[in-house]
Amino acid sequence: MPELKSKLLSRGPLDPKEAEWKTLVKTTYLDPNGVKRTWESAERLTRPASSAVDGVGVMTILHKPTGPELLLQKQYRPPINQIVVEVPAGMVDAGETVEQCAVRELKEETGYVGVAKKTSPIMYNDPGFSNTNFNLVHVDVDMSLPQNQNPQPELEENEFIECFTLPLSSLYDDLKRLEKEGYAIDAGVGSLAEGIQVARRFQLC
Repeated sequence: MPELKSKLLSRGPLDPKEAEWKTLVKTTYLDPNGVKRTWESAERLTRPASSAVDGVGVMTILHKPTGPELLLQKQYRPPINQIVVEVPAGMVDAGETVEQCAVRELKEETGYVGVAKKTSPIMYNDPGFSNTNFNLVHVDVDMSLPQNQNPQPELEENEFIECFTLPLSSLYDDLKRLEKEGYAIDAGVGSLAEGIQVARRFQLC
């Protein structure tokens, strides 16, 4: 079990007046049979008016002599009181494109300087619970650049992030190992590993 450097002190209901980043919403709708129903969900309060999404995930593959490796990070997430294995990610700032956000977040969280190359469709983390959405942006990192030789993160005072990489060739097995060690696996990273397994099983690439 990984050591939790952060320590959970308490958990309880949140007074809506205290909420800074999220709110609970009650939605009323008619189902296909015309029956009136309600749904409880959460929404972020931080999405810029200029943006169609809340944030980005950053997909960066580092090309190493031993093969391509996925850039990942370990970060404590209070809602589940576990350290989560995830890709670099962050919230979009007002007036910022998702590509600009991805490059900025990559630099801040990992120290790597990259160039955005491809952006995914808008994706939803858990649409039954929240309207939170994001784009996954593929960012290329040129490992020959001087600034990428010894990258240094520029973390905020409340960010405690450990960067590491895993080979794409063994991603599925490595994530299973990390889970056994006590880490939580982000759904996006886990889905990528599952996708690689499906591609191998059906010889799609």
